[in-house]
Amino acid sequence: MNYFTMGEYDVIVIGAGHAGCEAGLAAARMGMKTLLLSINLEAVAMMPCNPSIGGSGKGHLVREIDALGGEMGINIDKTFLQSKMLNTAKGPAVHSLRAQADKEQYHLEMKKTIENQPNLDLKQGEVVDLIMEDGAVKGVKMRTGAQYLAKAVILCTGTFLRGKIFIGESAFDSGPNGLAPSMELAYNLKEKGLKLRRFKTGTPARCLGKSLDYSKMTEQKGDEVVVPFSFMNETLDKEQVSCWLTYTNEKTHEVIRANFHRSALFGGQIEGVGPRYCPSIEDKINRFADKERHQTFIEPEGLNTDEMYIQGMSSSLPEDVQDAFYRTIPGLENLEIVRPAYAIEYDCIDPLELLTSLQHKSIPGLFCAGQFNGSSGYEEAAAQGLIAGMNAALWIQGREPFILDRSEAYIGVLIDDLVTKGTNEPYRIMTSRAEYRLVLRQDNADLRLTERAYEAGLVSEERYARFKKIKEDAEKEIERLSNKEVIPSQVNSFLESVGSTPLQNKSTLAELLKRPELNYAMLAEIDPERPELSRHSLTRVEVSIKYEGYITKQYQQIEKFKRLETKKLDPDFDYQSLDGLRIEAKQKLSQIKPLSVGQASRISGVSPADINVLLIHLEKMRRRKPEEV
Repeated sequence: MNYFTMGEYDVIVIGAGHAGCEAGLAAARMGMKTLLLSINLEAVAMMPCNPSIGGSGKGHLVREIDALGGEMGINIDKTFLQSKMLNTAKGPAVHSLRAQADKEQYHLEMKKTIENQPNLDLKQGEVVDLIMEDGAVKGVKMRTGAQYLAKAVILCTGTFLRGKIFIGESAFDSGPNGLAPSMELAYNLKEKGLKLRRFKTGTPARCLGKSLDYSKMTEQKGDEVVVPFSFMNETLDKEQVSCWLTYTNEKTHEVIRANFHRSALFGGQIEGVGPRYCPSIEDKINRFADKERHQTFIEPEGLNTDEMYIQGMSSSLPEDVQDAFYRTIPGLENLEIVRPAYAIEYDCIDPLELLTSLQHKSIPGLFCAGQFNGSSGYEEAAAQGLIAGMNAALWIQGREPFILDRSEAYIGVLIDDLVTKGTNEPYRIMTSRAEYRLVLRQDNADLRLTERAYEAGLVSEERYARFKKIKEDAEKEIERLSNKEVIPSQVNSFLESVGSTPLQNKSTLAELLKRPELNYAMLAEIDPERPELSRHSLTRVEVSIKYEGYITKQYQQIEKFKRLETKKLDPDFDYQSLDGLRIEAKQKLSQIKPLSVGQASRISGVSPADINVLLIHLEKMRRRKPEEV
């Protein structure tokens, strides 16, 4: 085919899902002339699976995306149907916000934001190949014969790359939600040396709400006081929509077990590896045979549709079996399925091929993000997209990449896990993956990240000014509470009234606040001088004071971690020549090319003894340098 050039850009983003949207917006906001390409404009910020944002661990990612100047938090605050803070019975480190989204409105609002963003063009079209020159990426070729030139390209293909849908014995090429797959690009990426492998995921059926009997389910309401995702919003007030809880039973399990042989998962048709932490219902029943029931949430898809999402019940069983087993669940006896459940298989890259900047190690100018990198989930995709978009812009500008380490952000944990450890299944973030989660709370994401993103050029002046005020207000109040002394006669009647031990000697308000039975709001009775604080500042004050000792200890652990991170390694070092390293360590270090001793220590197959060899080598090099001078 004779190709014709239709435009030149700084950055081209392939795919406009959650990764592509954040990548395109980030690059454009950093001054790059950016093109965002989608195989279908209906796929912009599409939610082909669960219509929700946030959740355990994932809520932290959304707050961090927002703190860095991203769009996901702002968009869900505009379009949520229900909001809930999870894990509130536990400590603040694992509190995670989750919001049910109006699926159509989420798509439309994000699309509108992209259309109105300066420096950003959004176009529909299928990319079939990359333009390469001297081993570097220089643009993209379209199915229509058009081509676009660029200095950097970001791959955000989601589950579209050689997508294949499975429903029972039926299997056909398709992207998610019935959209067209991207077939030719997958073959051309392989030809260019990218190591692709096969993953799979799935989604439950959708049914009509009017066909359900909610009297047999337990109503799940949102929080009375809504906590926004975005630091730019102080409060959100809207009428929320309920979700509903019901359970499978032995009859459900009997129907599914009797039809295991008809599942694409067990029939051998699916070759891709699925997510361990989000299995299909037949996989759950097979793996957890002793469980008498599994919970399922019935969740609305939007205000302008009667479709309901049957959460936790993805499946690759045929439609007649789906209809049979769903109807055994209380409240679903007469359900009408409007979209059957399905499994989808797709191509993705081995993330060990990527640098921590998400640039490909051997193809300059090629960045990768989202499910293409082997992750699972809208939030994980958006986080990577934001970082890839920032780093594409910084690379073009000749600046240092924007790297977050494991002590700075859940985003740092996510990317470090992918590019250092790799993944053999779709990767999902969890609070348990973060070693320093007491410091990486969702309430302080702006304190950790906003200033750095502002220096990189992504955060707006308005956002930065708001961040500074929240920070300063909290610091002033912590100082005031730490210096404000009270005597027993002033506070003992109050303390006794709330079941707290009376004072014997004077104390500060900060010391009182550390008591588990007291909170900042309760102290208002004995603290008439307290200032008006924003929700964000108030939360920071309370958490910082209550958990001061634990936080201090965690920062000491981070200092030890940082010492290894600052010991830099030459990515071009010949590990085969280093005596003392085991063969496996030589192979892994040569493949991954870690940038620091800290990163090397997290590579599977590299032992503490191997790390000692590296440290000795670095010390020898350090001592040799003065002699060379």
